Amino acid sequence: MVQEKEMSFLDHLEELRWHVIKASAAIIVASTIAFLAKGFLFDVLIFGPTKADFFTYELLCNASRLMGFESFCNTNFDFEVQSRTMAGQFSAHIWTSITFGFIIAFPYVIYQFWKFISPGLHYKEKNSSRGFIFISSILFFIGVLFGYYIVCPLSINFLGTYSVADVVHNDFDLNSYIGLIRASTLASGLIFELPIIIYFLTKIGLVTPEFLKKNRKYALVIVLIFAAIITPPDVASQVIVAIPVIVLYQVSILISKIVLRNQKRK
Repeated sequence: MVQEKEMSFLDHLEELRWHVIKASAAIIVASTIAFLAKGFLFDVLIFGPTKADFFTYELLCNASRLMGFESFCNTNFDFEVQSRTMAGQFSAHIWTSITFGFIIAFPYVIYQFWKFISPGLHYKEKNSSRGFIFISSILFFIGVLFGYYIVCPLSINFLGTYSVADVVHNDFDLNSYIGLIRASTLASGLIFELPIIIYFLTKIGLVTPEFLKKNRKYALVIVLIFAAIITPPDVASQVIVAIPVIVLYQVSILISKIVLRNQKRK
């Protein structure tokens, strides 16, 4: 600890630079593997939600029928995905591989972040935060899966079948389609990190359970706005997305209480 306290600002920057380099190297390695697995990456993952036999559509169809409507049962997508620029497909291949590489390398990226901040923590704080990497990685992967299996199919099902007139045919640009997949999965993955963020904000004294409870109604509005942004403009889709985020907010309040309780005991 003494050695860490004596480090200068430039020494800390140098330490941070090496952690960033290591995290970037892990992303590059994972991205290279994803780039080489082009068939699986695009045919199975990226364009999976455009197929009628995609797992989520049957699940959503059965659920919507129980609620008395069948808005999720139309999976006959009459649209095409096209590339309208010379380098469009290659560019999409590169950026999709980088996105997938970041998702796969996320635990190691978090590990490098933890290695940088952990020397500034006390011994007891390190012990109480021992599961940080595992929990944050699990939450991120759950969020990514939620975005891929729930948010993406909802968006594609609505936008892919929406039409203003019979004479207008949907021909989506490749980058637009992949951007929808990328935004839905990454945004969901990062949103599911909310309990981890609240944990650290409570540790440094910026957030309290009372603050979270007092601003719950404002948080609910923000959640609904977020759900409206990443989902199609129908109420059912927004409710489906909003429910887990609200649950995460309630879990964050509980986590904030536990952190303050432990601090009082110490």
